Amino acid sequence: MSASEHVFRAVETPLFWLGAVTAAWLSVCSVYRLLAGIKVWVLGNGRLVSPAKLGKWAESKYGVETKTITADFSSVNIYSQIEDALAGLEIGVLVNNVGISYSYPEFFLSVPNLDTFIDTLVNVNITSVCQMTRLVLPQMAERKKGAILNISSASGMYPVPLLTVYSASKAFVDFFSRGLQAEYKSKGIIIQSVLPFFVATKLSKIRRATLDTPSPERYVAAELNTVGLQAQTNGYLPHALMGWASTALLPASILSRHVMGVTLSQRARYLKKQKQG
Repeated sequence: MSASEHVFRAVETPLFWLGAVTAAWLSVCSVYRLLAGIKVWVLGNGRLVSPAKLGKWAESKYGVETKTITADFSSVNIYSQIEDALAGLEIGVLVNNVGISYSYPEFFLSVPNLDTFIDTLVNVNITSVCQMTRLVLPQMAERKKGAILNISSASGMYPVPLLTVYSASKAFVDFFSRGLQAEYKSKGIIIQSVLPFFVATKLSKIRRATLDTPSPERYVAAELNTVGLQAQTNGYLPHALMGWASTALLPASILSRHVMGVTLSQRARYLKKQKQG
């Protein structure tokens, strides 16, 4: 027997078992992901977000008692007023959905009124999430029941050049939400980070709903079925597939170049339209 044959036979059995264990592990992971996907996207959570299960009051338009509080979230001196208005209300669900973005994609130093823009965006997109959570979370912790849904964005899953401050603010919302969920999950409170791609709304300037750009009603119905099942969610199956493809399949460098190309194109179209107008 040659030396090479001896070496091969010596490692043949260990390599066989290594391959077998690896294949078994990959199979188990695949089955687990399939079952988890079926649970989230097919079975859902059994209408967990409802007044009967989480509380009498919620930020919702139908089916629960509603109270309107007017506030300008670009300011920071509004939260004592909001706290007074919320006194005595049993809030079961808080949806932190207030947010602003750029008027158009732009290089950081070229953003119009940059100083004011930074303060306003941080106050609306970041400070509001922290402060509203501060106001509502104590009563939820006392009751050991409640849900906080923080609306981040798919733009917070990876850096978006020319929308850098917005993208970073949404990444903060995502990290803030996941950190709080780790802190308060054992106390019976659900804190979820929601990272949608485009939805057909006036804000997005998309008029017609499609499979990957759903109507608000379709997106919300899908998202609510994930509450309590996913601490971080894209909220809608096509968006979840888009999120997986963009973060798990594409190398970061390729994704960054692609996103930069998209935002540069959007910027060029906007500036051209401004000159023509």
